[in-house]
Amino acid sequence: MMMRALLLAATLGTAVSAAPVLDTPVKDSWWADGRAALDARLKVVNRPKRAKNIILMVGDGMGISTITAARIFDGQRPIDGRTPAAGEENNLAWDKMTNTALVKTYNTNAQVADSAGTASAFNTGVKTRIGVLNFGADQGPEACKTPEKLPRKLAEIARAQGMGLGIVTTTRITHATPAAVYGHAPSRNWEGADRGYPAADRASGCPDLASQLVAFKGGFDVALGGGGARFLPAGKGGNRDDGRNLVEEWLKAWPQGKFVADAKGLRALGNRDAGPVLGLFNADHISFEHDRKDDAEPGLREMARFALARLQDSAKTRGGKGYYLMIEGGRIDHAHHASNPYRALNEAQIFSATVADVLKSVNLDDTLVLVTADHSHVLTIAGYPQRGNDILGYIKPVRGGESDGALSKEGWALDDRGQPMTTLSYANGAFVSPGLSRLLPPTEPNYLANKTHGTDSESHGGEDVALFAEGPRADLVRGVMEQNVIFHIMAEALGWR
Repeated sequence: MMMRALLLAATLGTAVSAAPVLDTPVKDSWWADGRAALDARLKVVNRPKRAKNIILMVGDGMGISTITAARIFDGQRPIDGRTPAAGEENNLAWDKMTNTALVKTYNTNAQVADSAGTASAFNTGVKTRIGVLNFGADQGPEACKTPEKLPRKLAEIARAQGMGLGIVTTTRITHATPAAVYGHAPSRNWEGADRGYPAADRASGCPDLASQLVAFKGGFDVALGGGGARFLPAGKGGNRDDGRNLVEEWLKAWPQGKFVADAKGLRALGNRDAGPVLGLFNADHISFEHDRKDDAEPGLREMARFALARLQDSAKTRGGKGYYLMIEGGRIDHAHHASNPYRALNEAQIFSATVADVLKSVNLDDTLVLVTADHSHVLTIAGYPQRGNDILGYIKPVRGGESDGALSKEGWALDDRGQPMTTLSYANGAFVSPGLSRLLPPTEPNYLANKTHGTDSESHGGEDVALFAEGPRADLVRGVMEQNVIFHIMAEALGWR
């Protein structure tokens, strides 16, 4: 009746002062929750157009399906004292960030990207080939002889302007995504002077990535991750065959610097200690969160909090200049490659908690926070499971829906072989033999998912990934964009032209 009266009044030219309302108030909680969510979106925050600081957070391999599955996983297996729930209604840290876009991830020579080419796009604004770090698409190893002709990295521009710099990763710090912050390499495998960088290739004169980190002009205020073996000589805890001890070289270059190799050493450092910090907490990648020993290796959240506090505290020594910090949750990708959904989603959950920590710790009027992935994976979510079905479990389907197939005596949906199906699966990857996925329940952390096609390991996916933003110039994050535009958004927020 109210709506009819309003329409009639409008037709007759009668002034209408009230906005239309529903005839009968809707008491359903789903409607109320939806209205509250919309009201929150209507409260637009007009932030300044210039950022002092940039924080780029990369969930390596965290495609859209991973975000959805991790959202449910986090609701069903919450951390930080939250109450378990069905999961679908849960929100991860980035779900309430105000601006979102889809990002095209392809490399210049590949439909489905790798981390080297994608991280190069973040850090230089230039797309390049698969497996290549911060080289132009037409540049080869000979370009190492003319480094001034290589694409400039955001970190080196920032350092030249007096900004602080930080890297945090759960991978080797010489791995593709963190290495793209500071290095150039025609092959992402040239991490150290070892078998990954053959002697014949070294004739190109391109420095290995570990040595590039140590020699980075102006250095980093804080660099934390794994990969210590790339910095130490063979026989002395490392695998370098050139005899160089890059940790000693770094300490010589930065006499006030602190090197730490375990969680205890990191915790002993105060933010007021002068000088940069280099932390290498594993010879290889830092352990998965599920397997990590807290007294030996710091987790992503602890490293990120330390790095952020360090950069914030040292701002006074930079004459008011800001900082660029890259934080990578790198082992989401590795768990997917192993077709291990539990560890992949657990790593994504910890990455979300790290994003939440960061958002609480910065002033979003002067700090642009970007959250994205470098590429996706071939994880699928399918099969019509009931709401609240364990995201790691077998499918207990909703009957009377799209498909009413055969069920096991326990009520699980069966495939055409009569085997129970899981909600999560991978489109490819190494076949499990002998049927490990049948020997363990899918909710077990060591379960390996079934695949449709057999390859050495599960592969990246080629679909778009999400980009979330909050802070100055977050409004530029919208629609569908090329991945290298992320660099230009950061540069625009910093006022670079």
